[in-house]
Order: sequence, then C-alpha cells, then structure tokens
Amino acid sequence: MTAKTSDRVLERLSRLHPKLIDLSLGRVERLLAALGNPQDRLPPVVHVAGTKGKGSTVAMMRACLEAAGYRAHVYTSPHLVRFHERIRLAGQLIDEEALIALLEECERANGDKPITFFEITTAAAFLAFVRTPADIALLEVGLGGRLDATNVVRRPAVAAITPVSLDHQAFLGDTVAAIAGEKAGILKPGAPAVIAAQSDDAEAVIEERAAALGAPLFRSGHEWRCDAAGVGMRYAGERWKLDLPLPSLIGAHQIVNAGTAIASLERLGGFSLTPEAIADGLRHIDWPARLQHLTRGALVDQLRGWEAWLDGGHNPLAGQVLAEVAAGWRDRPLFLVVGMMNTKDAAGFLAPLAPHTEMLVAVTIPGEKNALPADAITAAARSVGIAARAAGSIGEAIRHLAGHRSGRVLICGSLYFAGKVLGENEQQEGTR
Repeated sequence: MTAKTSDRVLERLSRLHPKLIDLSLGRVERLLAALGNPQDRLPPVVHVAGTKGKGSTVAMMRACLEAAGYRAHVYTSPHLVRFHERIRLAGQLIDEEALIALLEECERANGDKPITFFEITTAAAFLAFVRTPADIALLEVGLGGRLDATNVVRRPAVAAITPVSLDHQAFLGDTVAAIAGEKAGILKPGAPAVIAAQSDDAEAVIEERAAALGAPLFRSGHEWRCDAAGVGMRYAGERWKLDLPLPSLIGAHQIVNAGTAIASLERLGGFSLTPEAIADGLRHIDWPARLQHLTRGALVDQLRGWEAWLDGGHNPLAGQVLAEVAAGWRDRPLFLVVGMMNTKDAAGFLAPLAPHTEMLVAVTIPGEKNALPADAITAAARSVGIAARAAGSIGEAIRHLAGHRSGRVLICGSLYFAGKVLGENEQQEGTR
C-alpha cells in the first residue's frame, strides 16, 4: 500500500461533516462508545493545552521519557508533511498499513453520521494507543480544550497549560480570560495541574477552575521555576532541583516550555527519571519547524551564501518570540517569507518583527482553501512598516531572494505553510 491510499481515506473522512471545526464532545463520544471506549484504557496520560508551546512541551517530555527508557505514545496536530506525524506509537510513527486499517475501522463504526476530521482521527489514535503497549500517552489539545476531541480522558495523570494568549478568537472567545477558560477545561478533579507563566487574567481564571475541581496547582513562579543559568538553565520544583543544559530547540521561550515539561514529569507518579536522562532528552528533541535551521534541500540549495530558518509560529505571541530571536541576528540582513491562514492576525504577528526585517515576500499557502492571499499579507506587512512584495509560489519567493545579496531568511507564518516548505525542500533536517 502507498501513502496515497491513506490520503484517499483521509480525504473521504474529511467530507463526513460540513464544518472543519465544530467544537463539541457529543460526536466523538458517540464514536468512541461504538469502538469500546478506548480512551478509558489508555496508559497514564499527560494532557497539554495552551496557545503557544504545546507541541514543543510534548516533544520535550517525549525526549526525556525516552532517554529514561520509557515508551511513549504521542498525539499531536497538525502534521507538517504527512498525516502519520500526528500518531506516534511507543516511539515510532504509525505505519501506513496500520493507519489505513484504523481509519477504515473508525469509518465503519461511525457510518454516515456527522463527525469532524479531527474527531474521527483522534478516535483512531486512541484505538492505536490501546493496541500497542506503552508506558505513557502524551496528548496535545487540537483547539481550545474544554470541547476539544482529546478532552474525553476522564482522569489524566497530569494536565498542563502552556502560555495562553489571543488566538482562534472565532472559536474560543475574544479575551484572554475567555480563552483561558476554554484551556482550563482540560483540568480534572484531583489531577495535578501544571501551569506555565500566565497573564493575570488567564491565571485568575485557571486558578478558579482548579479550585472548583480540587485540582492541585503547580504554577510557574510559585511551586516551580525554570530560568536561564550560565550556559544552561536551572529547574527548581517541590522535589527536583536540577542544573540542566538548554533545550536543543532554539529561543528563550523554549526555557519556558522546558520548565512546563519538567514540572509535568515531576508530578508523574510511578516514573523514575534521573537528572542525566532529563539532560540527555533536552539535548535531543525532535520537533521540526520550530526555529529549524535548514541547511540543505531543493529550496535551500538555491540560497547560496544565505542562512535559512523555518518556524510555524502564527499569532502575535509567536511574532514577539521570533522578534526576540531576530534581535540577536545582527550579522546579516533579515528577510521574511510568509504564508498565513485567513483566521490569523497578520499585522499583529508581523509588527514585532518589523524593526528587524529588511523585506518580506508573501506567498498564498498552496492547496489551503483558508489561506490568506499573498496580497493581504503584503498589505499587513506594509501597515506595520515592512517593505513587502507578493510571490506566486514558494519557489518564486526563494528565487527572488536568491537574486539579492546574501542574508538570512526566516520562513514563517503558519505550520501549514511550514509543512509545504518542508515538502518542497525534499530533504529535511531535524531541529538540532
């Protein structure tokens, strides 16, 4: 069987509900019941919500657990190049034959009833997890938390919330407090709640929800902290005091994510993780398109003398994080290649990057019906003071830059865009 076979099944499943996003638990609970409720038979679960850093936090936990010899199931979204990236079974990406069988089993169980693509593929992941032995399951929330399809796990071992900010307002609310309320929906009675540093509004909402549920709180800056220290970082929790290397993912924000990951591991009962295993895991994190340095491939090879970076960040908080990194890039001019979805605040994302950017080339994400047109991205860029032009394709954008004197290019704006870039670049590199 070929990858196109699973692509055909996935395309068929995408037509089962007219809405791509329709937050509700009723449909997925119905399907899971028909499948024997696999979500109730998972190994210990760490459930991660938040606006920024969910995937990186999960990737760090996986790296540390695997360095300690544990087998981890992992469910993340979206994928970059192939759907298989979303489901990792005991350390390995799900294979093609197993994926097809699971999807078709879920399709038969669902019949012709409405269900979203994310809901039915989440059910498939849970089925896969209960049929393959592992020590732990790491679940990343798809969107929000309270009504996300992953939020059918009744008693996670740990629930973690990374920093909350404005994003997906059409679905989650137009204030940080409202969005924090949706993220806090993953908290469960008695389950430890690990909370990254939050704004006052978000923290108040999360603390109120935890108190109502009787969920013990472990908050950054209170019960634990993680800070840069010398050439590494220092974690101090209620039980662990660790001097560690910086995570292999680049950027000061990754210290925040590392703290959330380590605090979550600290709260896990029944697991033994040595400082050496945690340090080894932090040095070997596999998480593409998060300030990933691209050094070879079909696209990058055209940029001789250039330095190329790729990041999937797409909201104003991500723009601030990238701007902090760009502020340290003073040795050569910075150019941006940007593709975004039409649900995102393009000007809000680009504004922090404006002081550091010489020029932007905008691309309409190919094959995405909700892509923001390149002309709209150029207009947003110009509105915040960035010189900008549109290109008809990713390749055209790269060729345009190749005609300039050498510099540094940051390709960013969307994980969907990052996936298209990795696919066209052909040869991928890891994040280290």
